[in-house]
Amino acid sequence: MSQTLGPNMPETPPSSSIWALSHMKLRFFARVRRFLQTKTTQRNIKSRNKAMVNKEEQVTTADKRSGDGDDDDDSVVLQRSVKRLHFGGLEEKEMAAIEIERLAREDVKMRKLMAELGVIPALVGMVASEVAGRQRVAIKALIELANGTYTNKALMVEAGIFSKLPVNIDVLEEPTRHEFAELILSLSSLANHTQFPLASSEVLPFLIGILESGSSCETKELCLGTLYNLSAVLDNTGALLSNGVVQTLLRLISVKALSEKALATLGHLVVTLMGKKAMENSSLVPESLIEIMTWEDKPKCQELSAYILMILAHQSSVQREKMAKSGIVPALLELALLGSPLAQKRALKLLQWFKDERQTRMGPHSGPQTARIAIGSPVNHREAQEGKKLMKDLVKQSLHKNMELITRRANATSGDSSMLKSLVISTSSKSLPC
Repeated sequence: MSQTLGPNMPETPPSSSIWALSHMKLRFFARVRRFLQTKTTQRNIKSRNKAMVNKEEQVTTADKRSGDGDDDDDSVVLQRSVKRLHFGGLEEKEMAAIEIERLAREDVKMRKLMAELGVIPALVGMVASEVAGRQRVAIKALIELANGTYTNKALMVEAGIFSKLPVNIDVLEEPTRHEFAELILSLSSLANHTQFPLASSEVLPFLIGILESGSSCETKELCLGTLYNLSAVLDNTGALLSNGVVQTLLRLISVKALSEKALATLGHLVVTLMGKKAMENSSLVPESLIEIMTWEDKPKCQELSAYILMILAHQSSVQREKMAKSGIVPALLELALLGSPLAQKRALKLLQWFKDERQTRMGPHSGPQTARIAIGSPVNHREAQEGKKLMKDLVKQSLHKNMELITRRANATSGDSSMLKSLVISTSSKSLPC
């Protein structure tokens, strides 16, 4: 004869581990009972007979559709779902994951209780399923379980969630990619802790694969958010660079919808020696960054681009020379006049460096020296003053040409254009480089 443990429990299967299974179920009921005791609302418990037990699938579906939030009904669904997830067949596991997602979304206490009942390792195992629908319901449930709970996130990483990521993202449909990216972004909050095994996991190749694929901007934005969180930890720089993150980000900064997060991540990497060197060696630098400084509709991107260029130009005459040849001075002049306060400050700082660079090249050591003047050759001070005046006039002409370009771009406010033009006319050649 089989032994019946309760109206909601199936008959105990005959095996050599009857006592162990019974003990596990008793512990499960004890935990659920403690959870129910925390509820302030008391309701009468409905009687359930054998006919209701035989129709568990219909009751579960009805509970899911009604969504009336009754505490006792939720406790029954929780019992049933956890039991199915651990002991049920494939279809039962899938239905259980759907119910777990709903319960976890509605109640934070449920999330913690589910983790104690061991649902996370079971769901992580389902992520590796080759059936797309079964894989997606598991990912959705994990996203809800990870919401706002550090412990649950750590349990997912410990259960090997990153090892379940597919090597070839082409086998994934776009919705599945998006859900994977959302889950990884949530887990990336562990980046400051040892629980996030970045170097030894498949997470970076997976993220880079999505960023370089034809995935939607929304999915790519989630991946960029993850890279931003990871790049904030200096210890992760080596792993990020070895996976080619810099080149991927530099290609994405030209996409306006993704540029801000890509630039912010590059801003984290450029302060490291390895990151700065990787950017200096890229063929996309500095032209792509200079182009972004002209995006009047993206002030944050202008600020970030100017910041990265400041880091690259600092104490590097080679980089400043490359920037000068790429036409950075007119872009900086425009940004210094029309940009946000922070962008103006950074642009003026860069302009000062280029001014100092020019003055160094044009100093006494680089021009004709007095010792080279032949003995007896008179020095005509009047001619020297006229030469200086001519040079100033040439500088002003260059500034006027640059200003005409700027005022055309700022023609939306014609009154400001005349003000800016008068500002340049009154500015001497000592304040800005030509």
